[in-house]
Amino acid sequence: MSQSVLPVILLSHFTAALVALGMPPFFGLILTDTFAVEHTVWVGWFYIIPTVCTALAAPFWGRIADRFGRRWSLLRAQIGLAVAFVIAGLAPGVVTFAMALMVQGFLGGTFAASSAYLSTVARGQNLTQSLNWMQGSARSAMILAPILFGFFMTWVPAQRLYLYMAILPLLSALLVWKLAPPDPVSGGPRDQKHSRERVSASASWLRLRLLYFGFNFALVASFPYFIPWTQERTGSTAAMAGVLYSLPHAIYLIILVSPLRRSVFFGNPWTLPAGLTLFALSYVIQATAGTTAAILAGRLVMGLGMTTCLFALNAETARLTRTENAGQSFGALDSAGKWAGVAAGVLAGVAAGMSNQTAPLWLGAAVTLLTITLSSYRANTPAIDHHERLKEE
Repeated sequence: MSQSVLPVILLSHFTAALVALGMPPFFGLILTDTFAVEHTVWVGWFYIIPTVCTALAAPFWGRIADRFGRRWSLLRAQIGLAVAFVIAGLAPGVVTFAMALMVQGFLGGTFAASSAYLSTVARGQNLTQSLNWMQGSARSAMILAPILFGFFMTWVPAQRLYLYMAILPLLSALLVWKLAPPDPVSGGPRDQKHSRERVSASASWLRLRLLYFGFNFALVASFPYFIPWTQERTGSTAAMAGVLYSLPHAIYLIILVSPLRRSVFFGNPWTLPAGLTLFALSYVIQATAGTTAAILAGRLVMGLGMTTCLFALNAETARLTRTENAGQSFGALDSAGKWAGVAAGVLAGVAAGMSNQTAPLWLGAAVTLLTITLSSYRANTPAIDHHERLKEE
């Protein structure tokens, strides 16, 4: 069943993610041209509004998904995005636009909802590969959306594009409703309470959430400043800087569609520390680079490290996931990743303000080194969790 459902979930997530991930780069254009906001410092705050709201709401929606069904939660997330996009497209002022982004954060969360649903139709290695493809969907949207929307904006105002694009999550919801079968739900509130307590007390899940936080913090730290930093450091054009920015995500997609994705390398206990080491090395290469070629080398290493880390984290997530609390588990991981993004954005801004635009690269390297230390520690509880899961299944 998982092989037939996976393309449906991937397509539905990709179409919804196009707008959620593709429009933020144009917030500056919307605020200045549509709402006449003169101070560009507000752009950064609008970036984090949906992220903070998703971080707050994800655990709640995860518990609701476990109680009433993961397909229902996925439909809720897609319809919530459509509502938010309509409000954003019709917003008469900047306050209403900010409220639309809050609705997007509180009612969205399609990645966690999609992942939780996939855990009901796939197990073990199949779930690992499904989660790898989910990351591929998100990174495809990150690469393609700014190009597509930049093209559309030659005819349609940036804000109005939100209104037209609201059809995408509605189509995604229809796709899931028609083609994705309902999933089993847990027996009752008492089972849910016991399940939540067991997951919350698990040292292995706590470790995994911290690893997600550390990795996502390091990944996001350089995002806001990479393109202007590259242009200043090398004199590159905006197009070249954009290509370098997208390169690690492109490498992930290349490996994902190649036979390398099934390599036994990604299943070893030392895979994650190795990936984090490559990730830290890539930041050092970039921070000390003075030419486009050197930055290119750093981005290539970053792509290899990012891919290795994501494959390893997905394998660990699939190993620990239990169907009865999949919504809560993926909600907690999504929340950890979102809080990491918020913290990285704030601290990177502070670091760049106190030093220069190279500082976020060193910040990412430092956090990656701390995460390597955590990745080298493996609690005894995963084996117990695995044994319990075998008994229950």
